[in-house]
Amino acid sequence: MNDKHQELIPTPEEYSLLTDLYQLTMTACYSGEGLAQKPASFELFARRLPNGFGYLIAMGLAQVLDYLEQFRFSPQALEALQQTEIFQGAPEQFWSLLAEGSFTGDVWAVPEGTAMFANEPLLRVDAPLWQAQIVETYLLNTINYQTLIATKAARLRDVAGAEATLLEFGTRRAFSPQASLWAARAAIAGGLDGTSNVLAALKLGCQPKGTMAHALVMAITAVSGSEQDAFTAFYRYFPNAPLLIDTYDTVAAAESLAQRIAAGEIQVTGVRLDSGDLVTLSQKVRSHLPNVSIFASGDLDEYEIARLKQAGACIDGYGLGTRLVTGSPVNGVYKLVEIDGIPTMKQSSSKITYPGRKQIYRQFHQDTVIKDRLGLMAESCQDHEQPLLEQVIKQGQRLKLPESLYTIQKRTAASVASLATSTRQVHQPSPLPVEISDALQQLTIAISKR
Repeated sequence: MNDKHQELIPTPEEYSLLTDLYQLTMTACYSGEGLAQKPASFELFARRLPNGFGYLIAMGLAQVLDYLEQFRFSPQALEALQQTEIFQGAPEQFWSLLAEGSFTGDVWAVPEGTAMFANEPLLRVDAPLWQAQIVETYLLNTINYQTLIATKAARLRDVAGAEATLLEFGTRRAFSPQASLWAARAAIAGGLDGTSNVLAALKLGCQPKGTMAHALVMAITAVSGSEQDAFTAFYRYFPNAPLLIDTYDTVAAAESLAQRIAAGEIQVTGVRLDSGDLVTLSQKVRSHLPNVSIFASGDLDEYEIARLKQAGACIDGYGLGTRLVTGSPVNGVYKLVEIDGIPTMKQSSSKITYPGRKQIYRQFHQDTVIKDRLGLMAESCQDHEQPLLEQVIKQGQRLKLPESLYTIQKRTAASVASLATSTRQVHQPSPLPVEISDALQQLTIAISKR
């Protein structure tokens, strides 16, 4: 290890190296043993849902497709690997494979915004073994994180209701600058109205959303003498922005604003509360400012919003940060299910997987999901069933144009609306049971007896 400063933001040319070491060492072994080009299938799924979740909202496919399209090992990447001296014993075929290779396989996936359950593949990769192996790390990274954020966003929207304004404020709490961009995207796709992250908003074709911070109120108050001077100054440049009124005395600030509104001195469109007893404060602020939108923030999540609504809080919108972009992870895994036409399964204790390439067959009754059946790809749909996995890449070529964020957001809303109330509830939800088809059960039993 040297002390030289290294820039840790990867370029697209470096994405092939954004993987775990064992993906490369296994590829070297595959190369030497003549297995690297064998056709293989891996499926990405969650063995169980995070605690307290009744469903997941699949997200991150767009970034997966971009990654696979650009998958290459540049001469610089190969040189960097050689300089590690880890691969001195690797066969020559390993280096030629990386130097000449790109992603040439097929990908099947559920559309982003689809509600999913435990053991259901969000994605399957059918490709030469070495390709399917190396891409595992990146695929898990983007799908696990964005699926978590999208699911939380969908739950927040479901609890807050269609009329509430929900904004993503999590950039300062996200796990990295890159994660903050993915979090903003997944949050909006999951049902939120916008993000305060300027770069994310501009890249997503959205208008950045935000209010003001306590620092502005404190600075202008210290120099000019009053909190109301700070409001006046801010409105001089941003007349439609919500005012943060809890820097000092929330109720007193609301009273002063009400007097100024009555006197025609100022027009206030919205105020924000960031601390204190939000139920009591919002009620008092509403009594003074009956025609002003009240926005709340400060470590909020779907459980707190549900509590606030039940307690009669007068809140029209919420800023969601820390608890949206962090939390219990979606523990998605990526497992080999077939190699060279031979179904495979993991049989270790508590980590058993189902063998073979699979499909999810979803059954509806009057627009409500009543059953999911996990079966083999070779099976046919039964009455009133729809297959969820769609082919999105064929022989390395993308089959569909990227979807708009609005399209994904609409699909998320429809997916959540199709679930039973018991599955959607935030307290002790009941996930939809996933039925295992007879053919898949028989295959599982047969392989377990080998």
